[in-house]
Amino acid sequence: MNGLLILGFVAQGLFGARFFVQWLASEKEKRSVVPFSFWILSLVGGILLFIYATARHDPVFMVGQASGVFIYIRNIYFILRERKEIVHAK
Repeated sequence: MNGLLILGFVAQGLFGARFFVQWLASEKEKRSVVPFSFWILSLVGGILLFIYATARHDPVFMVGQASGVFIYIRNIYFILRERKEIVHAK
């Protein structure tokens, strides 16, 4: 198995794991929950999938992952900003 294929499988594994993490968090809370780790797995998996798509010269896949990465970064930013505001409010 070549390195690019391994990267693709690792990236897809991380990206897919986010749904498992979200499902477990929701089951635990008995309501829909999107944990911080969902966004981290989304970001890391999305970046690795973007790298994989670039190496495969797949512009459709590249655009899809690049737009997702922007959204994941924004959500992480909002969460960290909110946490900082909560700490400073105490």
